[in-house]
Amino acid sequence: MWNALVEGMRSVINSLYLFTDTIGIPSYALAIVLLTVIIKVALYPLTKKQMVSMKMMQKIAPEIKAIQDKYKKKDPQKMQKKIMELYQKHNVNPMAGCFPILIQMPILIALYRALFNFDFINPEHATIFIINLAERDPTFILPILAAVTTFMQSKLTTNTADTTQRTMLYVMPALIGWIAATVPSGLALYWVIFNLVGAIQQFYINKHVLATEKKEVAEN
Repeated sequence: MWNALVEGMRSVINSLYLFTDTIGIPSYALAIVLLTVIIKVALYPLTKKQMVSMKMMQKIAPEIKAIQDKYKKKDPQKMQKKIMELYQKHNVNPMAGCFPILIQMPILIALYRALFNFDFINPEHATIFIINLAERDPTFILPILAAVTTFMQSKLTTNTADTTQRTMLYVMPALIGWIAATVPSGLALYWVIFNLVGAIQQFYINKHVLATEKKEVAEN
């Protein structure tokens, strides 16, 4: 089954490459960009729930901290109960952020495996500038972009008042950048585009959440 998934990923990339050839822009880099956008669109319903939940988590973070400060030492069980009641009140699922990541992992691993020893239809079109998509980026441009775009997207939902989240805001991009420097450049490119599309989606979702909040305030 796993080999079938990897071969399927190779077939999809080659099919998208052939599409770029028919429109006069033959490029495996563009094929990976198209693949990323397709995956992002397919995952959007789930991603939207995740993003709305993360934004609401950011909004209620001060209330959660107040509950923790009040009950953490005195009554931990009551603290958990109060926090769960707060989640229910605001219709927040704290586990929502895990689902898209779990779905993404097989895709990332399959793409990672697919790019090794990839049988390019035309190897001349398997580069972006001087970077071979099946090899590590010797210029470190894509790893740096992966780190920067990860930071950009995380910044949109991170509660900087929380010490742990503030730390992760800087640690995660550095970790992603390091990983991107050790994998085929095609995977790093995928991650960059995935982050950019995700940041655009998060921006508009944040605007929608803000507009909804203003509407509720006006109605009350």
